[in-house]
Amino acid sequence: MKCDPETGLCRVPESSVRPTPSTPNGSAAATVRYVGDPMCSWCWGMSAELEKVALYCKSHGLGFSVHVGGLRPGGGDPWNAQFKAFLRHEWEQIHRVTGQPFDFTLLDTADFNYDTEPACRAVAVMAGLLEARGDDRMAVLTFFAGIQRRFYVGGADPKQAEFYRDLCPGVGVSYEDFLAAFLSVASRTRTIQEFQRCRSWGVRGFPSVLLDMKDRLIPLASGYTTSTALIESISTLLRDSTPSD
Repeated sequence: MKCDPETGLCRVPESSVRPTPSTPNGSAAATVRYVGDPMCSWCWGMSAELEKVALYCKSHGLGFSVHVGGLRPGGGDPWNAQFKAFLRHEWEQIHRVTGQPFDFTLLDTADFNYDTEPACRAVAVMAGLLEARGDDRMAVLTFFAGIQRRFYVGGADPKQAEFYRDLCPGVGVSYEDFLAAFLSVASRTRTIQEFQRCRSWGVRGFPSVLLDMKDRLIPLASGYTTSTALIESISTLLRDSTPSD
């Protein structure tokens, strides 16, 4: 796991998932696509900014979708003094830059596997459940942010299914429905496919934001960015794509 404090980008290990050919879903309207990982610390740093972007999209008739790219599926980093020092430094830096809160008690535990696949799977599962009933995409972002807060501020472990019990009611989904999907083999396959799709879009680190417009994916940000900068880029691209009279 490599995080750049200058750019606010957590880079994906190249060997974690093999990319496969994929294309974005074309649509008449432009869609802002956010690619992240709930256990990516810079994604937590950018959480409040992304909520503002999502609200902007909603008020301007733009699509907004959340995708999980898989920062560290499977984990495997040794939970030693060096790795904990790296995390502490990153979290302190992100707090200074963004003001987002962190609780450091996790770093005092004797053992922890920083496996981000379960948290990503939870988001992919919830996105599918919400999409099936036609819910606003804001609900997916709400769930994503809820995972981040419980992990970074609450110190809870997203690898445990019980972690999600209190998050499901917040988006109107029963925990039982979520749990059945979360534990299924199909959900694991879907999550891997989502990782592959994000790689096929050229995403190699998180947080990343792209604009899907006229069947083209235009990178807007790779690393921490403010909502002001993102909204300005979106509005400029949309204005420039509109034919003049």
